[in-house]
Amino acid sequence: MSNNPAKAIEKKSTYMLFNMPWYYFAIFSAMVLVAAMMGVLPAGMAGGFAFMIVFGTVFQEIGDRLPIIRSYLGGGAIVIIFGMGFLRYKNFFGLFDLFTQPNADGVMYTATLMKNIESFFKPTGAFLDFYIAALITGSILGMNRKLLMKAAARYFPAIFGGIAVAFGLALLGGAITGFGAVKALLLIALPIMGGGMGAGAVPLSKIFESTGTMTAEEAISIMNPAVAIGNATSIVLAGIIVKVLVSRKWNGQGSLMVNAANNAAELEISPEMQAKRDKISVTNMGVGMLTATSFFAFGYIVSNVWGKLVPSISIHAYAWMIISVAVCKIFNLLPEFIEIACYQWFQFIMKNLTSALLVGIGLCYLSLDVVIETFSLTYLLLCLLTCIGAVIGAGLVGKLVGFYPVESSITAGLCMANMGGTGDVAVLSAADRMELMPFAQISSRLGGAIILIIGSLMLSVLGGML
Repeated sequence: MSNNPAKAIEKKSTYMLFNMPWYYFAIFSAMVLVAAMMGVLPAGMAGGFAFMIVFGTVFQEIGDRLPIIRSYLGGGAIVIIFGMGFLRYKNFFGLFDLFTQPNADGVMYTATLMKNIESFFKPTGAFLDFYIAALITGSILGMNRKLLMKAAARYFPAIFGGIAVAFGLALLGGAITGFGAVKALLLIALPIMGGGMGAGAVPLSKIFESTGTMTAEEAISIMNPAVAIGNATSIVLAGIIVKVLVSRKWNGQGSLMVNAANNAAELEISPEMQAKRDKISVTNMGVGMLTATSFFAFGYIVSNVWGKLVPSISIHAYAWMIISVAVCKIFNLLPEFIEIACYQWFQFIMKNLTSALLVGIGLCYLSLDVVIETFSLTYLLLCLLTCIGAVIGAGLVGKLVGFYPVESSITAGLCMANMGGTGDVAVLSAADRMELMPFAQISSRLGGAIILIIGSLMLSVLGGML
């Protein structure tokens, strides 16, 4: 500890960026930007992480300091996603070409930079999978076991509540606006609630084709804008409702279940366990990383076997991962030190790499050109009604089963209406509810599988009415 009070005060008042004094961050950022402009930024993770952390930190800081954006629209998460999407849409990174020369293949460096970033997310979503694996494993194993058992049994009614009201408002809106009730239901509400593109709109398009309603290409071209607009709307709504509904009767401040006074203590993490978690260990990080990625691999094993045994019903590997981790937690199958290691690894990933991940989402998944091209007041209204329905249905049913309506509407509602794993991160970041990732993933993965089954039934009955 410093013996100089003046120096201590100066150090305390130093403006911090990425947990370091701003001038150090500026020096490191300059290194990254100069390397990018010269066309020598390392490819792969080294250069990609550096680039995304620099831009993510700056945009996060901007968003967290803009009054209206900070208070009602999700702050830094919104600014990172939409800001990076806008820069990509306007080809901002093409300015780097002014300082570089084509490589040996005649490809400008900026194209290579964007390709490297996309390799973290598309088509396999390498960085996203790594991030989600850490969040699922650490957040589930870090939960109180009694809380997990009591919450999981009530969660699916909240999901069905969100689906029912979302579909109902879309039907009503389609009929009133003249867009068509069935058309609004099947081509807007269904894909929005389907868990994104890869696990939602794409398999839904194949269901459309298998029922003879339309070709897969036609279906995906119509549903894609709805998914994109629904995702953007979900992010914005998540940032708004946590600020508008502030009463403790409605807002759990990150807690999903309403804890009665007589059982609040047993549903919280004990001080002894919290003390063990706070004792950070470097070796724990390695244990947590191995455990998280192993559970992720196990999810793919079960998904593969399930696909061969029951090919008509596809359940994503994320869903099996959630189930396997939850089973281990509920039945105490893992020793305490592994649970603590996974929690610490999850905290490290969440606190240091979330802004970098959001940069990738904005660059690779937010299609501003698609949103702009398909924009109309009627189409926007129907997308908005679907998302609002998800909020209302999940929130009200959640309250009936003992959840805080705000947290229930975000996880069981908006995380059904966003774009799967990427949308979950964006929505929870906008709402500052990252600890609810396990429930968000239940919505996106198991909820998405439910939508595919519902879609099959709907198209067999209503497909001819389109």
